[in-house]
Amino acid sequence: MGCDGGTIPKRHELVKGPKKVEKVDKDAELVAQWNYCTLSQEILRRPIVACELGRLYNKDAIIEFLLDKSSEKALGKAASHIKSIKNVTELRLSDNPAWEGDKGNTKGDRHDDLQRARFICPVVGLEMNGRHRFCFLRCCGCVFSERALKEIKAEVCHTCGAAFQEDDVIVLNGTKEDVETLKRRMEGRRLRAKLGKKTKKPKVAESLSKLDVSEEAPGPSKMKTAKPEETSLDSQEKKTTLPPRSAAKKGSSSGKAGKPLCGAMKRSIADSGESEAYKSLFTTHSSAKRSKEESAHWVTHTSYCF
Repeated sequence: MGCDGGTIPKRHELVKGPKKVEKVDKDAELVAQWNYCTLSQEILRRPIVACELGRLYNKDAIIEFLLDKSSEKALGKAASHIKSIKNVTELRLSDNPAWEGDKGNTKGDRHDDLQRARFICPVVGLEMNGRHRFCFLRCCGCVFSERALKEIKAEVCHTCGAAFQEDDVIVLNGTKEDVETLKRRMEGRRLRAKLGKKTKKPKVAESLSKLDVSEEAPGPSKMKTAKPEETSLDSQEKKTTLPPRSAAKKGSSSGKAGKPLCGAMKRSIADSGESEAYKSLFTTHSSAKRSKEESAHWVTHTSYCF
């Protein structure tokens, strides 16, 4: 089959050997990790966030992913460990003054230096291009190189001064071993948070029950002790202001709730500011009073007969 017309095949055309393993270009891989979002594959733009495994994302892409967790998205596996916006930290990055970006290459006739990075370490000055290991702190989000951590050993952040621990240091775009250690830390951190929430619930219930008991029955320390002089004065004031209990009981037992008490002051109509025609309706008016001569005998006396 074939080889007619004077064609001479070569050995590699006739004998098929094992396929060569395709090698990934390291420079291209570094550019993809440090310049593009892991979730949306778009260029990183501020605000930039990082997860607990050290991967870089655009904050807008994380918010869209959390709002729409559809199974159709193939890139969702890269952010499957992110359950809420609290699982990511917004990074405080220091700009590289030597980086021009696309401003200097408007015509497209200049070579783009892939080793030139947008951000640098604020302590040492190394560029964040993947050639040097970088890390960030979960407590404040500041980013600096690992060399700065080793050379300047301190328990305080070099840029903002916030205190941190070893568990707060997360390597950005680390190796597989780094990712495994960070994953174990993340799982342990989340487990401790769950246990802390469970222990807080019974403590809150106990504190609320104690508050209710203390409000219902205050202890002897909370009772106010007054002087004997003040207590005697208060008792005298109460006696003068409050009516006797016997009078109140009699009034309540008789059922005449509308009548005033015996000790109450009676109001005279003569002293009121009503008209004379209104006052003349009552027996206390001067027109109703009669002398002894005009009054009838006690046998024939009737209050309605004059």
